[in-house]
Amino acid sequence: MLPRLYLFSLRSFIGPFLLTLIICIFILILQFFWVYIDDLMGKGIDVLIILELLFYVSASLIPLALPLAILISSLMTFGNFSENNELTALKSSGLSLFKIMRPLMILVIAISVFTFYFSNYVIPVANLKWHSLIFDIQNTKISNLIKPGVYTTEIDGYAIKVGSGKDGVYDDVVIHDHTNPVELKTIKAEQIKIYKSSNSLYLFFELIKGTIFEELDIQNPIFLPNGKMQNKIHMNRPSRVSRFDKATYKINVSGFTLNRSDNDIFKDKYEMLNVFQIKKAMDSLSEKRKKMNKAYLKVNKRDQAIFRISQIEDLKDSVQSKELQCFKISDINTEDKNKIHKQLITKLRSKNKNLENQIKFLGTIEKDENNYWIEFHRKFALSVTLVILFFIGASLGSIIKKGGFGAPVVIAAVIFILYFSIITTGENLADSQVISPFFGMWMSCIIFTPIALILTRAAARDSKLFAKENWNTFFKTKKTA
Repeated sequence: MLPRLYLFSLRSFIGPFLLTLIICIFILILQFFWVYIDDLMGKGIDVLIILELLFYVSASLIPLALPLAILISSLMTFGNFSENNELTALKSSGLSLFKIMRPLMILVIAISVFTFYFSNYVIPVANLKWHSLIFDIQNTKISNLIKPGVYTTEIDGYAIKVGSGKDGVYDDVVIHDHTNPVELKTIKAEQIKIYKSSNSLYLFFELIKGTIFEELDIQNPIFLPNGKMQNKIHMNRPSRVSRFDKATYKINVSGFTLNRSDNDIFKDKYEMLNVFQIKKAMDSLSEKRKKMNKAYLKVNKRDQAIFRISQIEDLKDSVQSKELQCFKISDINTEDKNKIHKQLITKLRSKNKNLENQIKFLGTIEKDENNYWIEFHRKFALSVTLVILFFIGASLGSIIKKGGFGAPVVIAAVIFILYFSIITTGENLADSQVISPFFGMWMSCIIFTPIALILTRAAARDSKLFAKENWNTFFKTKKTA
């Protein structure tokens, strides 16, 4: 009986889990594209590049989608069991709630362990890849090539200016083509649509209602950044004018294709490191801090005296007493007093500046260490959170006795919003160094663990969610223990 029960439980859980996980990742991807829409749309980025970016982003979003997927699927599974009286029948046969949960508990723990390894080894690589790729896309010259109201002269042989518009569609375009040294071609059009070829080697201009002006034998004109010709020679040179309703103009932009940067540029960022690399980075920062402190103490000890003996020796001639040890400040003339005062101010300013630099340096190191610790605890806290959310979802499903995508999804959404708010608040407070990284990243676990225990106890005893005696029993037991 038990093997069939376990198989049935797993089958009932895995379906909603995978479906919810895919939906969550899809929603998060849409959110990603919403943030980076200006960098990706209308730039002529190759489809394969977009798919590669999508692959890496999807991998990095899995830890964000897993908590909600676990919560919804566990709530739906046990909600269906309760709604169909299957849970009641199983309990009547002598099985406890924990025994019914056992296969799913093992599965969730396995997912939790997998999540840790995924977060530790796969996600740093995925973060490295997509950060590097989005950086390359943002810095692709062609993406910033055509700007409304400004002459573009970066393409050799051309000066291009477009009017208002966006996403590759503009009004009032002017194209000065001086690729031919003995011919100036000027194209004006009311509207233009710009797009790249599939191989990103050419830029196409679809022109609507325009005029082409061709002027010959102009003796190699020089064009200014504003598109105007510098040496206006032979104003009566031969010319030709032609009009069109629609035309396509092609420009070679092979020099503006996407250049992939070296991933090593980003590999030292804390999001791109596993726990072992983070520990190594923190040891390096600690060693750097010790060396800096040692060097500063050495310099400070050497410069404790504001004036060196050699500096005081220079003042002996202006002191009435010839004994260096016996002279008084009153014995020094006004000129040397001013000199001493200036030297004193200079010394104090130098010491103050060195101290400020030291504090700033130590603050930077402390900030970096804080970020590393945040990322370190994030990887562990996420895995533990999955187990906690499973117990919350399974217990609530058993209590509310509602399955499907209705009430469970609503309840799960509320709980997840609360969870996300807590983890975001904790991370922000830890990032601001208001609280420790440990407490900041484990805050959600600390808050949700007693909730999970209370709900699990209530579900095991078939108690109502807001039954006063259940809460009193829990806290009484806790106090007694």
